[in-house]
Amino acid sequence: MARPFQTPTRENDKNDEFVSGRGRRYFHFTRANRRTPPWQPPPTRPGSNPSSNGCRSPPLPSLSSRSPATRTLNPETPSFPPQANGADLRGCTIRTCGGGKGFGVFSTAAPEPGATDGVVLVVPLDLAITPMRVLQDPLVGARCRALFEEGGVDDRLLVMLFLMAERRRPGSLWKPYLDMLPSTFGSSLWFSEEELAELEGTTLYRATVIQRNSMQSLFDEKVKGLVEELLHVDESASSTEVLFEDFLWANSIFWTRALNIPLPHSYVFPGSCSDQQTRTNDDVCDSSLPAHQETDITAKDSSSDENSKSSNTESIWVEGLIPGIDFCNHNVKALATWEVDSMGNATGVPASMYLMLADKSSVEAGAEIYINYGNKGNEELLYLYGFVVDNNPDDYLMVHYPAEALRQIQSADIKMRLLEIQKGELRCLLPRSLLDNGFFCICSSEDKDDKKNISPFCNYSWSGQRKVPSYLHKIVFPQEFLSTLRTIAMQEHEIEQVASLLGEVGSSEDREPSDAEIQSAIWEVCGDQGALGLLVDLLRVKMAELEEGTGTEASDSELLEQFNSHYSEDCTSGSDENNKNKSKINSHSCIVYRRGQKQLTRLFLREAEYLLELSAKEQT
Repeated sequence: MARPFQTPTRENDKNDEFVSGRGRRYFHFTRANRRTPPWQPPPTRPGSNPSSNGCRSPPLPSLSSRSPATRTLNPETPSFPPQANGADLRGCTIRTCGGGKGFGVFSTAAPEPGATDGVVLVVPLDLAITPMRVLQDPLVGARCRALFEEGGVDDRLLVMLFLMAERRRPGSLWKPYLDMLPSTFGSSLWFSEEELAELEGTTLYRATVIQRNSMQSLFDEKVKGLVEELLHVDESASSTEVLFEDFLWANSIFWTRALNIPLPHSYVFPGSCSDQQTRTNDDVCDSSLPAHQETDITAKDSSSDENSKSSNTESIWVEGLIPGIDFCNHNVKALATWEVDSMGNATGVPASMYLMLADKSSVEAGAEIYINYGNKGNEELLYLYGFVVDNNPDDYLMVHYPAEALRQIQSADIKMRLLEIQKGELRCLLPRSLLDNGFFCICSSEDKDDKKNISPFCNYSWSGQRKVPSYLHKIVFPQEFLSTLRTIAMQEHEIEQVASLLGEVGSSEDREPSDAEIQSAIWEVCGDQGALGLLVDLLRVKMAELEEGTGTEASDSELLEQFNSHYSEDCTSGSDENNKNKSKINSHSCIVYRRGQKQLTRLFLREAEYLLELSAKEQT
């Protein structure tokens, strides 16, 4: 199954727990709601860059007619034709990976004649399924535009509705592409109740249940009726009932395959006056969309993207699907990246996206061409894509202090106000890599003595009353989260002392203390004892929930050993029981994920307990 890299943010203000802050918000309305995820740069593939030229690309072609697809593919077709609807496979082929794993991109024996060095696949941006393309569609564009202007749907839901409708249209331009897409997924949203039980006690279990219920409600209240309305426009479309599984399919297609594409401004909004000036809604000329829609659809300007080449051309980042490119599977040692070619200098095809090998000589004929989806933990991989990585170096643990518990503690209002000023987070991501700097790290720590025990807080007249702990350089937990826990753990008399210190720096009813002032004052009064004690409690509770749900880490290791031996036997016997095999794969993924969570909880708990012990000794 192809799983291109995509990381738009999911926020969940109504629920305290979700997939470690890395899940996906399914439904949002405005540009202001789009925030860069805290765990990585803006959502574009590593190595993907807009073209660096400053010239205008051809405008989006007219869609006054919907021509049938040039070739209809059966999902069982072993390979994709070298050219289809303008896509050009120059040094690769798209075919099944075998074993029910879906399609992948594979290197051919030799590059096609005239192929640009390293470029193996070129796809015209005309084939991209984007919100603008949906709004311009001759059949459903008018209705979709009305829904969009009314605020009834956002750009992401717009694409999902379009996918659901196009899938039922026999004459769809994208039919060869849609026929090759998977009909089911191995992500947790598709799990049966029995499979989902394998995740009990984990953050992923709670997130999956919440999201599936949310999607079911949205489908019943809005999506089903809208898709049926869109289908009535085309008499050739299937008249079968629209099911929740159709919505689940479109949701999974979008989140596993959508890219944040850096499109030239003139391509997104044809007829604009100039591509080399920064534009506002007031100076876009003859845009294909109203000015306010431009702002809603635009994800971000490329000028702020760290992965973009410096360019005088303004790029508009738009989420969409690029048929062909999105069949590349994931590998951390990937040798291919994609880029946008505005003028055709790299590919000979203006306004296209292409797949390029970093080192063509290193890819053998018939080898699969991978890309890297980014550094993702198994929680995110399983939630979105339906696979996990054994011994994933990018795995992480989410520690969470429940908001309900915060509202019930002593002096809750005061503490919540202090947390608000500090912008304190009740959730904390703990990547596995943090353990490399801890007390029990098995790796070498050459910079061990280079880190000085310097207080991370500002200097005030009362600073220095509390001695900086000797273990400061070995704390693996983020100071921001420890500041949150210090605030929550404060006793009544400590709150009074903090207020007194803040008064000395000029805080009063007329001026609120700053976040730095609050954090410094709380540190001086409380130290680490209360925060570390609370952290130990949170980690112990997390471990108890994990083990109560699915057993111990040791039992998971035994299950994996049994699975590996039995699975190899099934493979050698040539079993064709796909459903049974898929269930086994899902079960294996669950065990790998939850064992990793238990292992990380155990390791971080050991660090926290040792820090608590040291803190108690130094505080007495």
